[in-house]
Amino acid sequence: MAEKADSARAEMRERASKIDPRYTEGELVTVASGRNQSEAELIANLLLEEGIPSVTKRSRGFDVPDMLAAGRRDLLVAESAVPDAREILLQSEIADQGEIYRPSAPKLLAGLLAAVIVVAAVLAVGTLLGA
Repeated sequence: MAEKADSARAEMRERASKIDPRYTEGELVTVASGRNQSEAELIANLLLEEGIPSVTKRSRGFDVPDMLAAGRRDLLVAESAVPDAREILLQSEIADQGEIYRPSAPKLLAGLLAAVIVVAAVLAVGTLLGA
């Protein structure tokens, strides 16, 4: 048991030694997505080899415990690492220009959806009051 703990600590130290401090500043931003846990870990390790730490989390809609390793995973990096992470992903041909996440796109989509809901609610109330 002690050997496993020592091995795990050694692995964590090795991973931590690869991190470039320049890439740890700012909020987390989604830069890529893997089709499953294995693909996401491959991308995360590719970024780590370049000094970019990342966090992997299940994508929305895939938070089903029965799926275990299946389902999409988002990869998030600090804002300071976004340009270099995107460049690495493009050069490695893991993602093309259209697959790389744009941080403002989800916010824009959410705002647009909220506006549509508000307009629909106003029209519904107007119809009810007019009837």
